[in-house]
Amino acid sequence: MTTVGVPKEIKTREYRVGMTPAGVRQLTARGHKVLVEKSAGEGSGLSDAQYVAAGATIVPTAADAWGAEMVVKVKEPLKQEYGFFRKDLTLYTYLHLAAEPELTKELAKTGVAGVAYETIQLDDGSLPLLRPMSEVAGRMAVQIGAQNLEKAHGGKGVLLGGVPGTRRGRVVILGGGVVGKNAARIAIGMGAHVTVLDVRGEQMDYLEDVFGASIETLYSNPHNIEEAVTRADLVIGAVLVTGAKAPTLVTRDMISKMEKGTVIVDVAIDQGGCIETIKATSHDHPTYEVDGVVHYGVPNMPGAVSQTSTFALTNTTIRYALDLADKGVKAASKANKHLALGLNTFGGHVVYQPVAQAHGMEFVDPSKLI
Repeated sequence: MTTVGVPKEIKTREYRVGMTPAGVRQLTARGHKVLVEKSAGEGSGLSDAQYVAAGATIVPTAADAWGAEMVVKVKEPLKQEYGFFRKDLTLYTYLHLAAEPELTKELAKTGVAGVAYETIQLDDGSLPLLRPMSEVAGRMAVQIGAQNLEKAHGGKGVLLGGVPGTRRGRVVILGGGVVGKNAARIAIGMGAHVTVLDVRGEQMDYLEDVFGASIETLYSNPHNIEEAVTRADLVIGAVLVTGAKAPTLVTRDMISKMEKGTVIVDVAIDQGGCIETIKATSHDHPTYEVDGVVHYGVPNMPGAVSQTSTFALTNTTIRYALDLADKGVKAASKANKHLALGLNTFGGHVVYQPVAQAHGMEFVDPSKLI
């Protein structure tokens, strides 16, 4: 039997929760014990009573939930949670360590087995636990961008779809993966002129097959990026290098050439962002301006639509949670190569190479440890 803890998220306006009552039922049916911090699910419309009915034990404090052998969360731990780290803890959550040097060092120092949702990877290169939140964030990015384009929010005062006799808003999406495709879908639906830049020819072929003449694709290089973003109304950063820091695609110089009131929504902010002038913001204070360009850098965008996000996320995370609870992190990683790629820290070491490279830390091959 494994004791699994589900603490309440403490990031600003983070309303998601790491497990639903359905997940609790699956774990308890296999003999595991689940400790859910009081009111952890309320932000997603899930009551303590629903968790109890599914077999969970409601605990009064975060320390109680973190005291479990395995903790299931949504977002990376904040500084006030570092005190809960210990060497016999398995932490299963989004970690995004390439953008978090202090957290990486703390997890390694304390010996936590850190299993990151975002680096669990299938044979085809897809990221099954990142996909649902990328879908949400991509769709939200256009909604958020459209709102910030309103003059009252510092934008140009451009309606993305325009009206007869006026131009449509120009949306430029950097990256044609899951975030980019979902952003394009919403932007096209709103009637915008949409351009997607990517380096993968096959992905551009795919996007044009899906969206037809409603989309323009361009090869992503500095020249094309500069031309596209300097005429854009809304720029969406949708670049991902699995587990690594996002590359900088839009430079400070490009920002200075953009029209005032242009809006940037950098979905890549979780991995450091792909805009040179971006910094992490919060739902309480989501935007700031550089040279009159509105920057939006909230790293937990899907937390604002918590009901949709919690169910979309936990539908996919529960499979690996069951493996970890049933077998323990060592045996589960040996048995499942996809899950093994989720290991970022283990036994006091950084065991995911892109994270070690991002911080100049020693990389240890996890196969030597498990």
